[in-house]
Amino acid sequence: MIKDAHLILKEIFGYDEFRPLQKEVIQNVIDKKDTLCIMPTGGGKSLCYQIPALLFEGLTIVVSPLISLMEDQVKQLDALGIEARMLNSSLSRDEYRTNVEAIRQNKVRLLYLAPETLLMERTLALLASQKVSCFTIDEAHCISEWGHDFRPEYRQLMNLRNKFPEAVCLALTATATQRVQQDIRKSLQFEASASFVASFNRENLFLEIKQKSQSAQQTLTFLEKFPNQSGIIYCLSRKQVDEMAEFLEEEGYSVKPYHAGLPNEVRQLNQASFISDDTQIMVATIAFGMGINKPNVRFILHFDLPSNIESYYQQIGRAGRDGLRADCLFLFGYGDIRKIKFFIQQKQAGEQVIATTQLNALVGFAETEDCRRIPLLEYFGEDYPGTNCGMCDNCLSEAQPTVDVTIPAQQFLSCVKHSKEIFGAGHIIDILRGSKSQKIKKFAHHDLSTYGIGKELSKKQWFFLSRNFVQKGLLTQDMQHGSLKLTAKAWAVMRGNESISAKLEAQQDIRPQPKTEQKYDSDLFGILRTLRKNMADQSKVPPYVIFPDKTLIEMAVYFPQTKEIMMQLHGVGSVKFAKYADPFIQKITEFCQANQLAETPKQKTSGKSIPGTKRIGKPRHQVVGEKFNAGSSILELTEEFQVQVKTIVDHLYKFSSEGNPLLFSQNFLEISQLSIEEQHAAQKSFAQHGTTALRPIYEALHERVSYEELKIIRLYLLLQQ
Repeated sequence: MIKDAHLILKEIFGYDEFRPLQKEVIQNVIDKKDTLCIMPTGGGKSLCYQIPALLFEGLTIVVSPLISLMEDQVKQLDALGIEARMLNSSLSRDEYRTNVEAIRQNKVRLLYLAPETLLMERTLALLASQKVSCFTIDEAHCISEWGHDFRPEYRQLMNLRNKFPEAVCLALTATATQRVQQDIRKSLQFEASASFVASFNRENLFLEIKQKSQSAQQTLTFLEKFPNQSGIIYCLSRKQVDEMAEFLEEEGYSVKPYHAGLPNEVRQLNQASFISDDTQIMVATIAFGMGINKPNVRFILHFDLPSNIESYYQQIGRAGRDGLRADCLFLFGYGDIRKIKFFIQQKQAGEQVIATTQLNALVGFAETEDCRRIPLLEYFGEDYPGTNCGMCDNCLSEAQPTVDVTIPAQQFLSCVKHSKEIFGAGHIIDILRGSKSQKIKKFAHHDLSTYGIGKELSKKQWFFLSRNFVQKGLLTQDMQHGSLKLTAKAWAVMRGNESISAKLEAQQDIRPQPKTEQKYDSDLFGILRTLRKNMADQSKVPPYVIFPDKTLIEMAVYFPQTKEIMMQLHGVGSVKFAKYADPFIQKITEFCQANQLAETPKQKTSGKSIPGTKRIGKPRHQVVGEKFNAGSSILELTEEFQVQVKTIVDHLYKFSSEGNPLLFSQNFLEISQLSIEEQHAAQKSFAQHGTTALRPIYEALHERVSYEELKIIRLYLLLQQ
């Protein structure tokens, strides 16, 4: 039956190949086996139940938490000629009655319902008269109290499942930690069911974090890179959303606000305007997240700090759903941490612990000097199989030379000591640069020996170095007040027993130019985009329902003027060709005649290429592995390559995971900061849970041992094999 599924994939949906895990999940569902699928936003979760729905004889029920999600799916399926309906509070009485009648007449293949609607007696009575083949729970993390968007109604779905014993159950979500996955499986009685977990790595997203400074100008500079392209700006508060939207409107941008304080009808209108490409930018709180299926979002800007990594991942997941490159900028300010801490303090004691742990993980992600995908994927229990993704700011700045900053480090640390370890970085820097501020005079800090000794470095350079010192473990920072305190490692530096190297300053703009594997005609693309918009407005559907940007780009590459060539393109199936293709072929033909161009067949590609992934010469992890086996210690390797211990550990783990043996070193654990008891506890936990994923070990040790230390222990165990 999977052959039939592949035929539907091409003929109906217009795709040549399944995305990772789609085929396996669809096969499992077709075989009537309950299934849990964890697949990132943009990974193609919808097809995992839409294709089986077209193969099953009966009705497929889809439980969805948001009306906007339902409306979007129904519009897309309607454009493909698939009979899909929804039942929810947004329908008029006549619309509701029409949909119910269609269901009774067995005309509907997919029925979208909110959990609240599904729980109603009249809905249950209606469904009892139908043959229900598949029971799909979308956004399944809503079942779990540990999920980022828990909904009590989802907990009752298990009871309803029992009313349709013949129906296979498919649970879908884009974000679920190990703990949330376990909760979903337990709630749905999936203990004996298959789970499919796709990689959380969104390779087409460029990740960048900048220290927040002159944030308004930083925002404008970022937006200049995306003329006439769609994006979302996330702010922490409603007030900030309104102020940012007003500011950008004054700067000439097409922008709308979105937050819970706006009337519902205003939110709906603003969202519709954004989805239909009438509005370029949406400025929003976290209220604008789930339910936004807009494939051509080209950028996400976090103007303020998200509450945790899961929220951050969920929000950047709004971008690049068409598989094309999208940019995600996070303006990281320590003042925002205090705001989040304030909100945390309003929670109950148990919730405070969880929220604080999550916040610390987010700060660690923001401060890392390694590839940003390493801590991001670790959070979801996934190891990133490399050390340079080529699609984040840290990886692109890796070639930036490091310099010896031991003397500036000694100056900074001494200043922290002399000022009694009760001040934040800003005040320390003012002392070092010889500021004449009132605060300096108030505490008589102009009399300190460190006053004015750091004038050779700019304020910006000092701020960058201060964060580097925290990240290297020379300082700790009080999250609530921002005060800096010395660590044992700091004293070694001040005594001259340890040197420090760092990149002196963050690069101003390391964003590479967007790279498209295919060079397309931008003039034709603009013509086709206008045509698509007009057709979408006439049909009252979002533009991407007609054809996504990726399809238009391919049209501007291959200039299709016949059915044969047009049907080769991404997203063009038989239904869409019959419904929408003629006007596009006409415009392309006119353009080609005017410019003396001819159509060309689409070339089959052997694989994908992501910007920045091409490497020249022997991979770094292989060089490190060979040097380690030749007798170089971890610390010697950190000095040679000017990186941290954890980077070398990552290199060695990758070297080992590729099947290369590593020579055992008796004193390997000298690089660990754990006590002997902690090391033994970690080793015992690895023996119980295995070495594949770190998240279960982290949770088993009550989140008290860092991922960096767990990686050291894991590598130590692998060395002994």
